Amino acid sequence: MPIYQRGDTSIYYEDAGGDGFPLLLIAPGGMNSAIAFWARMPFNPIESFRDDFRVIAMDQRNCGQSAGPLDTVDPWTRYVDDQLGLLDHLGVDRYVALGCCIGCSYLLKQAEQQPGRMVAGVLEQPIGLVETNTQVFQDNIWKPWGEELVARRDDLTTEQLLGFGQAMWHQDDFVFSVPKARLPAITTPMLVLAGADAAHPTSVAVEVDRLLPNSTYIESWKAPEVIPQTVETVRAYLKQQIEAAR
Repeated sequence: MPIYQRGDTSIYYEDAGGDGFPLLLIAPGGMNSAIAFWARMPFNPIESFRDDFRVIAMDQRNCGQSAGPLDTVDPWTRYVDDQLGLLDHLGVDRYVALGCCIGCSYLLKQAEQQPGRMVAGVLEQPIGLVETNTQVFQDNIWKPWGEELVARRDDLTTEQLLGFGQAMWHQDDFVFSVPKARLPAITTPMLVLAGADAAHPTSVAVEVDRLLPNSTYIESWKAPEVIPQTVETVRAYLKQQIEAAR
């Protein structure tokens, strides 16, 4: 079983290998962002793109087959350190990425943390805080997951869980991982595929697209009849950006 060990954190990953340009996948599922979650989505990028890219997928810490501490100070950075550390472990310098749900916020943090390393990204239904969903992330995303985690881990406490939740999900605005004011400084090309529900409001995708200086926006992409075209659009977009960066 492929495991990347980083201190007390062990990350399970899958690497399709091959000579294609590396494509890092960050799965949806909130705190359950694991490889298996891709099978629930309108299209599975592992299956769709394995012949085009070197597809690298991973279970985030404390879900799937990965485990690690709960950081109560700067958890977004710790998760992104896991993700970029995995690329270092695999000898990957530059890469493209596709993130869904929470994966979008991770991609934005990656681009902020190491500008220029990500050649291009796809933000599939980004999460974000708006006036009507302030309780969604606590009630549906991190608290139930954390309570189950603490119940089965002797090394974790409810106090740590609450500190983690406060640090990760009670930011002042918007996409949680990166302050809204910093988004215009992220110049990485991004393809934004809009969401349309409480955790992934369309208005968040619209605002992310407005603030990013090098983005392309698609609102209608997930109906079954348009999924083949969506897959082709994502494939062509990533290949175009890779070619432009050579």
